[in-house]
Amino acid sequence: MKLNELRPVPGSRHRQKRVGRGPGSGHGKTATRGHKGQKARAGSNKGSRSFEGGQIPFIRKIPKRGFTPIRRREYQIVNLEQLNRFKDGEVIDSRRMREGGLIKNRGGLVKILAKGEIKRKLTVRADKFSRKAIEAISKIGGKTNLTTDKDILGHSGRSEESQ
Repeated sequence: MKLNELRPVPGSRHRQKRVGRGPGSGHGKTATRGHKGQKARAGSNKGSRSFEGGQIPFIRKIPKRGFTPIRRREYQIVNLEQLNRFKDGEVIDSRRMREGGLIKNRGGLVKILAKGEIKRKLTVRADKFSRKAIEAISKIGGKTNLTTDKDILGHSGRSEESQ
């Protein structure tokens, strides 16, 4: 068998239906659309799953609840007990946390929470810390550094006198 002798299996390939080519085509006059009705007309593009024949769709009938803030900041959570896998005296940032398998999204924001007990003296850099996490890290002799200019409460770094 040669490449030029290859043929598709009989019945696997169908001729394209050519509609709107007159009565001799076998699909003439109404071009397989039937008589009258919404789908027989030009411009009928009502094939979406939510379209219900012109009546108010179900999704528009049901009440809407809740609110999604536009500037929502989602943090990846890391607990203190998870930081024990690093060596004593190491500087831990989002890159090291990703390498250690603590976070998934490299560019995302990271928050350190005080769940568990930290046993290593580490310098931890993150976007946010809980108060108890800061206390626990500093109590053991470690340091905490914010990677953004926000403090614990989310205020800007300026003092109240300068405002």
